[in-house]
Amino acid sequence: MDAINIDNEEDDIEVSIELTNGRSIDFTEQESEKDVQTSKVKKRKRKLTSEVWSFFDLLPLDSDGKQKCKCKKCGSCYLCDSKYGTGNLKRHMESCVRKYTDDVGQLLISRTEGSMFARSLKFNQEKFQELITIAIVRHDLPFQFVEYEAVRDVFSYLCMDVKSFSRNTARADVMKIYKREKNRISNLMQLCPGRICLTSDLWTSIVTDGYLCLTAHFIDKDWILQKRVINFCCMPPPHNGISLAEKIHNLLCQWRIETNIFSITFDNASANDVAAELLKTQLSLKDALLCDGSFFHIRCCAHILNLIVQEGLKEIDGFVDKIRECVKYVKGSQSRKKKFMECVAQVSLDSSKALRQDVPTRWNSTFLMLGSTLYYRRAFCHLQLSDSNFKHCPSQEEWGKVEKIHKILRLFYDITCLFSGMKYPTANLYFPLVSKLQLSLTHEKQSYDGFLRRMATQMFGKFEKYWSEFNLILAIAVIFDPRYKIQFIEFSFNKLYGDGSNQLTHVRNKLLSLFDEYMRKSSKGSSSSSFTSQDGAYSHGSDHEKDDIDFIKEFETFESQEFMSSAQKTQLELYLLEPKIKSDGTFDVLAYWKAHQYRYPVLAQMARDILTIPISAVASESAFSVGGRVLDQYRSSLKPNIVEALVCTRDRLYGQGASQVNSNDLTEDIMNLNINKDEDVSAKCSNEVNLET
Repeated sequence: MDAINIDNEEDDIEVSIELTNGRSIDFTEQESEKDVQTSKVKKRKRKLTSEVWSFFDLLPLDSDGKQKCKCKKCGSCYLCDSKYGTGNLKRHMESCVRKYTDDVGQLLISRTEGSMFARSLKFNQEKFQELITIAIVRHDLPFQFVEYEAVRDVFSYLCMDVKSFSRNTARADVMKIYKREKNRISNLMQLCPGRICLTSDLWTSIVTDGYLCLTAHFIDKDWILQKRVINFCCMPPPHNGISLAEKIHNLLCQWRIETNIFSITFDNASANDVAAELLKTQLSLKDALLCDGSFFHIRCCAHILNLIVQEGLKEIDGFVDKIRECVKYVKGSQSRKKKFMECVAQVSLDSSKALRQDVPTRWNSTFLMLGSTLYYRRAFCHLQLSDSNFKHCPSQEEWGKVEKIHKILRLFYDITCLFSGMKYPTANLYFPLVSKLQLSLTHEKQSYDGFLRRMATQMFGKFEKYWSEFNLILAIAVIFDPRYKIQFIEFSFNKLYGDGSNQLTHVRNKLLSLFDEYMRKSSKGSSSSSFTSQDGAYSHGSDHEKDDIDFIKEFETFESQEFMSSAQKTQLELYLLEPKIKSDGTFDVLAYWKAHQYRYPVLAQMARDILTIPISAVASESAFSVGGRVLDQYRSSLKPNIVEALVCTRDRLYGQGASQVNSNDLTEDIMNLNINKDEDVSAKCSNEVNLET
């Protein structure tokens, strides 16, 4: 007899079946209980239909009888009893860090401040296109970049869902970002609490198309100096003063800022002088300028410094040419450079310092070349002894003269770099630095060295030509620097012109005139509002009483204005009487006025406007050049509206307009040439090759 035992955990029924030839079956005593249970309808478990169950696995019941489930991706466990619902599971499904495990780039590692974290990325085609467009703007990539086959392969590898787009779409996206940023800058300037200062500069493409670059400078509500290229538009000929003034005025009207302008900074050119006068006349008709436009036109100080240096370099061309020939000789071949490096090692000099060749149109490169050759002075002298073909080495007397020339140029170099800054106020730096420069040139004019005396005399003549008519607002600006105030102006004038000079009185009068202008504008609103409130207070009474009331109101208004005037003047006097601030060189003048804007409200408003003035119309990379600003080949090939969109958008997103150039990159680094021991060939300059061999 065969016996089969069946255990059923759910029903706890044990059935014993005995197989016989007569196929008789015996049931246990539990048969009756089974019949009772099977008579009842069993409740079946519902099918799990929620989408979360494709993300989770059910786990066996815990000892406490609670049902749990486990995430298939990260292994996290959650309660999933029917009475709790699936809300917690859905939230985890959305935030699971390993949700997209099969997508490249799903795990992003952030090393900021040494920490590492992971977050999920969901591909967004619109965001992807915007990032590519911004990369095109920032790195001057051609629009055809998005159509490069290899680039598209990279995009497809990173995400299969990416959709390729054409150069026309990229161009349209650039224009979309340009318009968006233009609206943002417009709103920012409309909300500007102070006045706006302008700089204007002309650029040329390689096909001689003219472009006008108009830049707005202003201090925002947080007392941060802002600089934005608001226009980089095509400027068709003629490029005379009338056309320039008309173009700039139209642009200001388009931006709706023509009534909120303080000054404009131009290069020193006759056309710019005409344009400044015409603009001043047009804006004065709208009562838009302070003090009838006396402080409107500012000459580019960096350009003036450039002209002064060029005048001085004419007197020392012989010394500069000799130094230039020394550098050219070393550059001539690899064997010469190798021999020079041996001389450097023999005189125990550090070969990591660059030996540079200058660019004739940029005097800062000449300054850097002189500095580098002075450092390798002993190496050049040693090369003269070991190489009979090297005949350009300066004598000891000539080296001494080069050292003096370099010292004078360093002063101009440092001042030009400070004047050309765009991220900090420069108006308050003008007077101290120019006074220092004038004293230095005056001293060198009396030098015993004839060449140095002639050089300083030529430079001082050019200096007096341009600075004899400097705008007094730049002298007033130093008063709003609490490190100097008006005492520094008095000290400088006494040192330069003697105690009998009336220059200080002239500056004082201009300061008071400007302060009165701000005082009237600040009190105009309060006086008009007082009239309105008082008119409604007296509505009854006889005509005689009204006449008396009108007379009294007139007296009260007069008294109020007199009190306002005396209070505001006390504000200026109080600031001037306070002791000057001693600084260690890291003083932030804008932070000072931000902290004192409630103590000196009118003075703070004046400081906000005056410290905004840029004393240079160009950035530092252009301030050293005698040539004009020229667009590169890529931008010259584009339509004017696309050029404007690229330049302005780049400036608004990253603070960079036209291509930025490091002043050190303007000179060739001779010391970084390759040395090939087996060949003696003419070598090209390279800034990328390691010096060591």
